[in-house]
Amino acid sequence: MSSPKRPSITVRNPAFDYEGRGQQYATVRRADPRIAARIHEALGDARTVLNVGAGAGSYEPTDRYVVPLEPSAVMRRQRPPHLAPALAGSADAIPFDHGAFDAAMAVLTVHHWANRARCLAEIRRVTRGPIVVMTFDPDAPTDFWMGDYAPELVEVESQRYGPLASITRSLAGEARVVSIDVPRDCTDGFQAAFYARPEAFLDARVRHSQSAWSFLPPDVEERIVRTLGADLASGRWEAKYGHLRARAAIACQLRLVVSTPR
Repeated sequence: MSSPKRPSITVRNPAFDYEGRGQQYATVRRADPRIAARIHEALGDARTVLNVGAGAGSYEPTDRYVVPLEPSAVMRRQRPPHLAPALAGSADAIPFDHGAFDAAMAVLTVHHWANRARCLAEIRRVTRGPIVVMTFDPDAPTDFWMGDYAPELVEVESQRYGPLASITRSLAGEARVVSIDVPRDCTDGFQAAFYARPEAFLDARVRHSQSAWSFLPPDVEERIVRTLGADLASGRWEAKYGHLRARAAIACQLRLVVSTPR
């Protein structure tokens, strides 16, 4: 049997337009404490941490000295007052000396970088110890159902995230990959967080906080929302996926890549 035809969408620049579309990001994307605990554990006993692509500050530990680096002014303005202001800067030219930090973190940001290898090499240059990257592995199996409604989103994410090897080899260390299940009440509003709350995707604010939607032609997004809305209204979604509402968590493609120098 031949494989299904993949949607004809090409992502030429993976960067999301935070200046134009990120104004309400922090209202939907809030750190989930269970995921945060995994990240903070992976940072080990580091006392100084560089947070690259820090955004609004999700997942930054508050018991260590953290230097946030973020290129978007819109995102820097959404940081809460109890966190340090973020420096304006990008991952491809980090303004610090070699080995300046005990550890570094990069949370759901690598898929925005046009030159991933250069950015990750820069992070390794300024980091003495572990580098913790939270990302998605598009090649991994998932219990999430969005691909049935939006194969175009799956194609976009596949191109933007790329294989995990594109991360591990560029960090040039000993890497381990940790799978993270997503809880039903996850507070970080990435797509899989709503596996049991499909109604959320009918809210434009939710979609605007998930960068992949911005790479779809408007008519494709409209079709996805219309079809999902109709299936929710008719009970068709419930008949096929309603069992997920009772699942405390699902296995999806969320991963931590933890790289330590050789």
